[in-house]
Amino acid sequence: MDMEYGATGSVAQTVELDYRITTKDLAEAVRLRDSRTAGGRRRRWLFPVTGVLSLLLGALAIAWDESAVKATGFLVAGVMMSVFALFGPRIQARAFRGLLEKAGDCHTVVDGSGVLVKTATTESRISWAAQPTYAETDGAFVMLSDDKGAVAMTVLPKRGVRQPADVDRLRALLDANLRRI
Repeated sequence: MDMEYGATGSVAQTVELDYRITTKDLAEAVRLRDSRTAGGRRRRWLFPVTGVLSLLLGALAIAWDESAVKATGFLVAGVMMSVFALFGPRIQARAFRGLLEKAGDCHTVVDGSGVLVKTATTESRISWAAQPTYAETDGAFVMLSDDKGAVAMTVLPKRGVRQPADVDRLRALLDANLRRI
């Protein structure tokens, strides 16, 4: 941890992290986002319910001697919705695998002004106002935007801290600047 002096002369903490984002990290963040946002909670019940209803409609179409195309369409839709309900976060995370590999190692600096994330391909400064909420899992802190679907998110894996005590310092920085959800 480094110390820096803010504009008011007070000492501000700086926590640095070095890590590589994995699809497992991203899937965990998507699951967390889905459990903490209204849109995510809606998706968590909408996909299974729609999947079951589609399977039932497919079974009814078969029972009523409807066309095979109609029955197959309902059955396929039901299976796809059910699979997405079970494996959605993992599927979404895998879609970003190439981008994660291209980004490579991340060096992140969290301080009183926000979060600076540097990778092999990008450098992003994220102000506290851009992602004003966060949640914590066993393995990471996840900063979220405050739009309905929390589209923007930043994953800060705990394994990336330099010293174990930095996890508590990072949590303190996030608590001081963001709203925990």
